[in-house]
Amino acid sequence: MAVQVLNKTKKFISEVRGEMHKVSWPTREELIQSTAVVLMTMLILSAFIGIVDFIFSQTLHVLLR
Repeated sequence: MAVQVLNKTKKFISEVRGEMHKVSWPTREELIQSTAVVLMTMLILSAFIGIVDFIFSQTLHVLLR
């Protein structure tokens, strides 16, 4: 039983290594550009959500007075 598990584990690791060689990895420049896009998008969206939240909370505060 333990031998079967060991053989299956070895086969799995071998297949993973084979698949990892097929992966198209980004260059350093592509990675930096993609990261910058994600960070800018996150900043813009969080600012938008913050502004909308502030407007809603102020509106609700005025309505409940």
